[in-house]
Amino acid sequence: MSAKSKKSKAGSARDKARLDVEGQPEKSKERNLADVSLDPAASGMAAARMFIAGSFGEQDSTELYLSLSDKGKAAASGDLTHYKTMLAAQADTLNSVFTELARRAALNMGEYISATEIYMRLALKAQVQCKANIEALDRLSNGRVQTVRHVHVNDGGQAVIADEFHHHTGGRKNGKSNEQPHATGTAGKSPAMLSQDAQGDGVPVSSGKGKQAVPDARR
Repeated sequence: MSAKSKKSKAGSARDKARLDVEGQPEKSKERNLADVSLDPAASGMAAARMFIAGSFGEQDSTELYLSLSDKGKAAASGDLTHYKTMLAAQADTLNSVFTELARRAALNMGEYISATEIYMRLALKAQVQCKANIEALDRLSNGRVQTVRHVHVNDGGQAVIADEFHHHTGGRKNGKSNEQPHATGTAGKSPAMLSQDAQGDGVPVSSGKGKQAVPDARR
């Protein structure tokens, strides 16, 4: 299934809303329509066209579909250049959102404390998402290794710690580690928990000879 770029003579809104896609002749009309409805580029086009209209005007559905299809094919082949640029641009945008919200929080400080709190909460959310974008961009660009640690506590208080390594290779499939997902043998054993000793004596509790003054907490 493919789409052809069309050149609209009048450029009417109705023409722009129409998606022209060539169906596969061996498939029925209903099947071709179903394939289009499940096409990621078509779904992205339908949503993006509505969200970007306020900033960039009404976009031609077919041209937008073709643009998204090209970017999707590039990503599938391992070329994430567009999406790296997108993450970087979004990080800068989120930083601008943080700056504006922090400015509004400062303007309300001392007089409208509730407004200050709301603005600062939103500003810090933008800051956290900005940081997440930068970290995602770093993983895509440099292939960072992420370690996920699982702690399993067995009966008797013994802890078994297993590490899983996920190798991010910038668009390629995650590398597989030769390590087993769960540690075996003596690896990961934790010290025994305090209990009564073999002779039946209780665990000694330290005590002082007299009462001692407790210093006041810093205020």
